[in-house]
Amino acid sequence: MNGNIANYDPETEAGTIKYNDKVFTLLGKVDYYLGNAGTIKYNDKVFTFQLDDWQAEGIVPEEGDDVEFEEGVALAAKNVRLIGAFLEKPKAVKSKYIAALLGILLGWLGLHRFYLGHYKLGLIQIVVTLLTAGFGAVWGFIEGALIFAGHINNDAKGRPLK
Repeated sequence: MNGNIANYDPETEAGTIKYNDKVFTLLGKVDYYLGNAGTIKYNDKVFTFQLDDWQAEGIVPEEGDDVEFEEGVALAAKNVRLIGAFLEKPKAVKSKYIAALLGILLGWLGLHRFYLGHYKLGLIQIVVTLLTAGFGAVWGFIEGALIFAGHINNDAKGRPLK
């Protein structure tokens, strides 16, 4: 069975994993099951998950990691393994300062969104600015400030900004 780690608590060495066969892809994201720490939800069954069942040595389970696991005895999970793409953290490619500057100065054109790879949002910002006779520029200015402050800190592929 494949799933996605929703959360992990290092103190209890337990976490939650969500399984969703309709949404899951290797690099996709799923809605998280925010149940009790130490459980894996598979359809309507809930399985326990402990760090002892984790098979990626030297790597701590983190939110968003895609995993594969097997159903054990008495609703317990066993052999919880990372799926390859998440063995290495994504590297920052885009600059936070360039994105913030584009947002503050040219946010009305959505250039900061194009730079970060959010093409649809960039087009929507242009349309909103045109439909509001320029008042939509405030949206881009605010987003530029949010990028600079670190509240928007990922590009469209989920990579952190440098």
